[in-house]
Amino acid sequence: MLHTTFADTPSRAIAPGFHGRYVHSPAVTLGRVDIASGALLPQHSHPHEQWTTVLRGTLELVVDGVPQLLEAGHVLYIPPSAVHSGRALTACQVIDVFHPARDDYR
Repeated sequence: MLHTTFADTPSRAIAPGFHGRYVHSPAVTLGRVDIASGALLPQHSHPHEQWTTVLRGTLELVVDGVPQLLEAGHVLYIPPSAVHSGRALTACQVIDVFHPARDDYR
């Protein structure tokens, strides 16, 4: 069992303006990401399925060439290996869930 807070979890830069705090189980990675207004997430893909939930702010994610405008309360599923990128239209905070766990974020 793990009981912690994101405040007690070290922050790591995942791209300029994107700072995540991640916790892990053997199968899942859960992260809270704070994103600066105007920050750009470069186009990339990974073998993990990803769920992104916007807690606050407005974020545009482009998944396989299709733009998705996300605001507080919106949830987006990104399939494994889907090419995606992003742009924060305002300062944002999101929750990301990855399966399988992101060993590169440990």
